[in-house]
Amino acid sequence: MIFRLGELFCGPGGIGWGAINASINNPNYRIIHQWANDYDESTCKTYRYNICPNAPETVYHADIRTFDMSQLAPIDALAFGFPCNDYSVVGEQKGMDGTFGSLYTYGVKALKKFKPMWFLAENVGGLKSANNGHAFTKILEELHTVGYTVTPHLYKFEDYGIPQTRHRIIIVGIRNDISVKFNVPSPAPFTHLNNTCRNAIENPPIPQDAFNNEFTKQSDQVVRRLNYIKPGQNAFTAELPEDLRLNVKGAKISQIYKRLDPNKPSYTVTGSGGGGTHIYHWAEPRALTNRERARLQTFPDTYKFIGTKENVRKQIGMAVPCNGAKIIFEAILNCFAGITYNSIESNIN
Repeated sequence: MIFRLGELFCGPGGIGWGAINASINNPNYRIIHQWANDYDESTCKTYRYNICPNAPETVYHADIRTFDMSQLAPIDALAFGFPCNDYSVVGEQKGMDGTFGSLYTYGVKALKKFKPMWFLAENVGGLKSANNGHAFTKILEELHTVGYTVTPHLYKFEDYGIPQTRHRIIIVGIRNDISVKFNVPSPAPFTHLNNTCRNAIENPPIPQDAFNNEFTKQSDQVVRRLNYIKPGQNAFTAELPEDLRLNVKGAKISQIYKRLDPNKPSYTVTGSGGGGTHIYHWAEPRALTNRERARLQTFPDTYKFIGTKENVRKQIGMAVPCNGAKIIFEAILNCFAGITYNSIESNIN
């Protein structure tokens, strides 16, 4: 069975790559791209170049709030990583009251219109606690109401071999009239993988001519500051001279000028970069390149991001890790193919 996938809020293609590269022991079950939508023009160009270069017209650059879905082709599956800004624990957690909080409803609208056999929805772990938990409950109720049995789970991607501490809620839904049950894939088959950030970035070495591998210029002061910060430390835990300390009132964010610990997964890759929020190399006094950040998100080196360096940094930070998405899509395919696999109970009731 070939599932035609539609994507809303597609981003640069972390989910899309995971979908079209998902492979199980039954080659008759696979996923192909049908269409995608995102509001950022450069992001759409990246998606077209890497996911569907032979069908660029199937990626629609448009704001979902004014987008006419009636022009879209039929689909068998839907993915939507609805914007997480208002649910992130790093942000203000406005939840449903924020600018982005209600955008999930367009995923619900697409489910009503296309009635795909299954869907995958993704958001940050903070979604569960937004609006005192009411936002998450409301989203699950609406997904159930439109005819789907849903299985939410907080995936800790570092447990699945991803070289990054990244926790995301993934909701998999299967249409109620289909007698297939989704089981959360177990991390057990991936625990042997070397998911340190050093291994991800250095093995194999990044080619000199790799896409998106430009260095960020550091000021002399930043270089001096980084030279005092040890691997795993940040600007507040390191012993800095008085002239290099940060005069920040209130919360001391742990990722400010934080250097990677080479023997552990990276901390979470985000779309930001100003004010010391780049990810910093463990040995060299500099920020990571976008290609190094992409490796932490498990994008292949052949994946070309299109846009300014700052826009590309944002694209990479907003994406779902390619290999993490692939693992979940393979679990879905196995469910439909009737193939058993290692699974665990959902950690969200």
